[in-house]
Order: sequence, then C-alpha cells, then structure tokens
Amino acid sequence: MKKGLGVRALTRFTGGVVMVAAMLFWPAGSWGYWNGWLLMAVLFIPIAILGTVMLRCAPELLDKRLSNKENQEEQRYVVALSALMFVASFVVAGLNYRYGWHTLPDVVVWMATVVFLIAYALYAEVMRENAYLSRTVEIQQGQRLVDSGLYGIVRHPMYTATVLLFLSMPLILGSILSFVIMLVYIPLIALRIVSEERLLKQGLPGYKEYTQRVKYRLIPYVW
Repeated sequence: MKKGLGVRALTRFTGGVVMVAAMLFWPAGSWGYWNGWLLMAVLFIPIAILGTVMLRCAPELLDKRLSNKENQEEQRYVVALSALMFVASFVVAGLNYRYGWHTLPDVVVWMATVVFLIAYALYAEVMRENAYLSRTVEIQQGQRLVDSGLYGIVRHPMYTATVLLFLSMPLILGSILSFVIMLVYIPLIALRIVSEERLLKQGLPGYKEYTQRVKYRLIPYVW
C-alpha cells in the first residue's frame, strides 16, 4: 500500500509544484521573481516533510487526504471559488512583479513568512490532535468528538490555520492586490464552517454540547 500511496503523493506534489510555478513565474515573465521562490520554498518544503512523515506514520490519513472529494453541492462551489481565488491571486502577484504596480517592503514579506510558518506548525498540530481530519465536509464511520488541545480554544483550528496561511501568501509575494483578492477566502470559509456545523450537530454525538462549551468557531473572542 505504501509504495502505491507514495507514488500518488509524489505525483500530486510534483503537479502542485509545476502548477504554482506556472501561475507565478509565467505572469512575472522572469525566473528572478525572488518572492515567488520564497513562497515555493516555505510552501512545498514543509509539505514534503509532512507528507513523508504521514507516509511513514499515518498512511491511512495521507490516503484519506489524497482521495477525498466533496459530495455536497454547496461545498463544491466553495472549493471551486477558492481555487479561482488562488489562481487570480498568484497570477496578479506575478503581473505585479512584472509591471511594478505596488511592491510591498521586504520587512512585510519576511514578517508574513514568519506568520506562514507559525500557521503551518498550527496546522500540523491540528493533524496530530485529530485523526478524523478531512479535506471534505463529512462524518466518518466511528468518528468521535475531539475537544482537547487547540479544539478547546476554537471549534475549527484547522480553518484558523488556513486563514493565516492563505492571507500571508500574497504578502510573501509582495503584492497588496493579491492580498485583497485572497480576502475572499474569509466569507468562503465562513460559509463552509456554518454548513459543516449543521452536519456535525445532526450526526456527531456530543457536538451540540461542545458548541456550548467552546463558544468561538475561528478566532477567540471574535467569531
């Protein structure tokens, strides 16, 4: 199983590298777009490390994350709009570099890089805490409520991490225009959370009571 899973993971990883490189460097018109290289490094090096660890220690979780597809029509729209948002944000960042529209100061780029890496660490911790973590909105067979660790602070720490990840990406790329585009992710993830919680309240024992104990979905004292 591990050999076949490793081939699938490597194929998906390689495809992601090629796709992101194309979205960044083709519009930039130059391989000298250093922000693009920085994002590629902080994005794909941790993915490679995390994927290798999962292949060795949790192949079932890796297989699940490679295979899952959304079944709900509402969530498929959210996924499609998110993909369009990413393409637009990366392409605009490349064009911003090519035409010099508005480049952010280097200090902003490096601060965003730190935030991105912290968010990656949070994401890895969420994956360690929750064996039922999925890329899709679903209730899995035998799933139990997880309410400890980061789940004792907010109900959706994975989404908290992804908000930090996605909003820091365009800043790493040095493009305020791309950052504005990526802000679309906030209402999209809010819609996803509301839909997901409806499903969890109906089908996951103890989740309704959990929402009463842990008040905030995404950001403590905000929402």
